[in-house]
Amino acid sequence: VPSLLGLLPPSLQHAHAPLMHDLAQAVAESYPTAGTTEHPPSPRGQRTFSPALGSSDEADQTNIFFRNYQPLSVITPWMRLLHSLFPTHARLISVGTSYEGRDIQALRIGVHTTNSQVPSSPRKTIIVAGGSHAREWISTSTVNYVAYSFITAYGRNKEITKLLEAFDWIFIPTLNPDGYVYSWQTDRLWRKNRQETSLRFCKGLDLDRSYGFEWDHEPTQDNPCSESFAGEAPFEGFEARRFANWARNETTNNNVRIVAFLDLHSYSQQVLYPYSYSCTSAPPTLENLEELALGLAKAIRVTNGETYGVTSACEAKVPITSCTESDGLKAWPLIESGGGSALDWFYHELKVKYSFQIKLRDTGNYGFLLPAKNIVPTGNEAFNAIRYMGDFLLGNKGIESEDDRRDGGPASSEDRLEKDIRTQRAGSRVPISRHSVDIMEEREATVENDIQVELRRRRRK
Repeated sequence: VPSLLGLLPPSLQHAHAPLMHDLAQAVAESYPTAGTTEHPPSPRGQRTFSPALGSSDEADQTNIFFRNYQPLSVITPWMRLLHSLFPTHARLISVGTSYEGRDIQALRIGVHTTNSQVPSSPRKTIIVAGGSHAREWISTSTVNYVAYSFITAYGRNKEITKLLEAFDWIFIPTLNPDGYVYSWQTDRLWRKNRQETSLRFCKGLDLDRSYGFEWDHEPTQDNPCSESFAGEAPFEGFEARRFANWARNETTNNNVRIVAFLDLHSYSQQVLYPYSYSCTSAPPTLENLEELALGLAKAIRVTNGETYGVTSACEAKVPITSCTESDGLKAWPLIESGGGSALDWFYHELKVKYSFQIKLRDTGNYGFLLPAKNIVPTGNEAFNAIRYMGDFLLGNKGIESEDDRRDGGPASSEDRLEKDIRTQRAGSRVPISRHSVDIMEEREATVENDIQVELRRRRRK
């Protein structure tokens, strides 16, 4: 690094702040500890795969699958195991194949009530996907965590049971299995897929720039070596094309209506809504998108106190924190945004009313090399956000539930979520002091006030 800095003008040689002082160590620490993932855990005698709902932090810590990031060779048999243990409401499906011939596997979770007296209507479906970019391991582990939480909660948690009866849930751990495997075996920070390009020594396309809506290859058209290379034509990205074809076939031929799409990425802790390709065009359902996005961010915040920003994907920024704790400086450069994103394609082409991209932890201290100790906390945040979204889509925006009526008053989905989280914490013997609650509520009030001011400013434009 010093030799490279010497190539810069003198005024720029010290205008930097290292985020990570030992990159090799951070890479090594993101891999599992020795001996924990050589073979998928056996269901016999393992508390890990017990049908019992583990809702507390203590229960989460006994689940060895989520103690580390897992390679595809472990994830695939783990998904098969869940299907075999819970065949009544979990199915293993494929949403396409990769360039190198791997299945893009998913868990389809849901319960179809049968009533021959009622005409069959399109099945409302929610897609939660991760792993479009190979190095974003936390997105893959989070999809797995939420899927496992939903599967094991069925029949034991009234709210989750209702959500599985009302919707089909498609959980796709990695849309880019070739790149994910390559990030484990060769290059931990690999981003793209692994298909051939016009340059033999520069493989891969950025799948999240490959979709057909407002596809724009201009920034990278002459550089297949770019991490954001979009290819030479819309849908040239092999996995993106197969996934889009599967989704369109579901809606056209299989009596499916996709009502929400969540694309999990890292990092920066943001909830993003369309459009990504441009800030000059506002989505027709902007207020609905903002309303649910703010709810998702609050559901995350009341889980562990982590703050997620809410904005249009075209305005998204990555926080870069200075390494000097005393100055507390932060820079906020723009994330690469552009056309061809899955977010925009599902919203515009498939008319999915609620389409979001969620950038998970953290805000730049570790970036793509997030330590494994964050898997469970990040999973809990995503689980509560997705549960809130399901409740929102059921129309519970202040409508009282059966339990609330028995308690003598209405409660919104946000109130019920916060009550459930506090109950979970109590169950895991983690006390919540009045002081801590006051701090959380004060923080929420400040953030929400800032958000409302920003929304009013945008609407005046």
